[in-house]
Amino acid sequence: MKPLDIAYRLLPGIKWWHGYAAQDAVADMIAGVTVGLTVLPQSLAYATLAGLEPQYGLYSAFIGGIVYAFLGSCRQVTIGPTALLALMTSRHTGFGLQSGPAYAILLCLISGIVEFLMAVLHLGALVDLISLPVTVGFTSATAVIIGTSQLKGLLGIRGGGGSEFVETMVSVFKNLDKVRYGDLLLGILAITVLLLLRKLKDVKLARRPLLSGTIWVIATGRNALIVLCASILAYNTCETGASCPFILTGTVKAGFPDVEVPKFHTTVLLPNGTRVEQDYFDMFKELGPSMIILPIIAVLGNVAISKAFSSAGISPTRELVALSLSNVVGSFFSSMPVTGSFSRSAVNHASGVRTPIGGFYTSALVLLALGLLAPYFQYIPKAALSAVIISAVIFMIEFEVIKPLWRCSRRELLPGAITFVISLAVGVELGLLLGVGVDVAYLVYRAARPALAVSKLKTSNGIDYILMRPVHSSLYFPAIEWVRTGISKAVAVHGCAPVILDCSNMHELDFTAARGMGALNKELANISVPLFLMKASKEICVILKESTNCEFSTVETPDDLEYILDSIGSFTEIGC
Repeated sequence: MKPLDIAYRLLPGIKWWHGYAAQDAVADMIAGVTVGLTVLPQSLAYATLAGLEPQYGLYSAFIGGIVYAFLGSCRQVTIGPTALLALMTSRHTGFGLQSGPAYAILLCLISGIVEFLMAVLHLGALVDLISLPVTVGFTSATAVIIGTSQLKGLLGIRGGGGSEFVETMVSVFKNLDKVRYGDLLLGILAITVLLLLRKLKDVKLARRPLLSGTIWVIATGRNALIVLCASILAYNTCETGASCPFILTGTVKAGFPDVEVPKFHTTVLLPNGTRVEQDYFDMFKELGPSMIILPIIAVLGNVAISKAFSSAGISPTRELVALSLSNVVGSFFSSMPVTGSFSRSAVNHASGVRTPIGGFYTSALVLLALGLLAPYFQYIPKAALSAVIISAVIFMIEFEVIKPLWRCSRRELLPGAITFVISLAVGVELGLLLGVGVDVAYLVYRAARPALAVSKLKTSNGIDYILMRPVHSSLYFPAIEWVRTGISKAVAVHGCAPVILDCSNMHELDFTAARGMGALNKELANISVPLFLMKASKEICVILKESTNCEFSTVETPDDLEYILDSIGSFTEIGC
């Protein structure tokens, strides 16, 4: 194998550099800067949602784009913090002192390792067990939880938003007397403007392309525009006035993050003020199911985005490797868990990105902001960040799926509803697990209770026979008793007649099912009812013979069946 081929296998992204022209660089720069204007306010907001200081959102926003540029296969995908992962991270960052960043960074590392193992073991198909209704129920519930978690910031109520829906709502109602009207007014105004600008993005002026382009840029960078205007307002008000009507973000650490190995120990602060040292075992115990569920959710989102934007087939394994190393490398740069962002990927696509190299420009803009703009981030009102988050997540609530599901497959509403309700009432991890569990239970039920089409037919010479058609293509051990009972009932209902088992759709048969078929053959022989297998494959016949040590009568075509039944003659009911 040539060295260049080895390089392409190890770093698939370098193929984008082959033939990279000046036009590509300009297109990628425009797209990268546009995405950067979106990711800057979002990363600050998602860090606060995760219970971390704002700079950790910026740390998480730059490294993923660089890693994905070398390893990714879809040019539109942008890697960085998302509201969903921030919410799941926030469940482990409320123990005070420096335990929050320690837990978030360790979770980022573990997520990357789990994703890498999924790639090596080709376990990316696990996400296929999460059906669309469960996904919709999960994302809709998390959107509601994220939105309610920002109510305190929107209302100007001090204290964390929390990651539990019921707990957050109770806390908000108990503190309604502490609402700060400056924050409330700013938050409502910001949400209104953000939604209007979002709608403005779809306006097309065919005869005025320059004006149309200007409107699109303003609408696309609406988050940055709102945060900038709110910061200017807060700076002028808080610096010159006797008191500040807004709760501000506070000091944001400037400069490049420290490059270090994630910590496997930390110190937490108990409610009574006691400091407790925790080692890696205590931290793993606290992270618990999040170490598995968070990577699966990240993979689900990233692969879905890649499939949505990539016209050609993508490699799920390559995407898993790219995502996993984005998290592993990012953890050494103080990043919280990251994945692909659908909204930012859509902006990237609409901006005309040509290669994943656009992620370099986004990362450069984030690093520039860390170096030059960090001192000014302290003037960003928390209400403005809450408005950015709320205006983004409300579109994750997918009510429109309910109507077609009700019309087409009402059964699928159940796992989606269970996921949604349990996620709100108890927790998103349990809600997702129960939703997937209901779907898997249904699949097992379908395998254990296959549909059998039963027909009593006659040959051209008037000889009766019973035709049994299993609908499914496989017959496994949970189903064999069901099939045996179904055939016995058919004989009891339709009378003693030859039983024809149509195997044309049956391609798999396990050992237990084969032994069960042998027992069924003996039972029917005891009452003088012949059993024929029609269109059985060679594999099925071999399994039956090796498992039962007996020969089954087989027919290949309906004409053969007519001939065999006619040769038997009129069937008598002796032995029935």
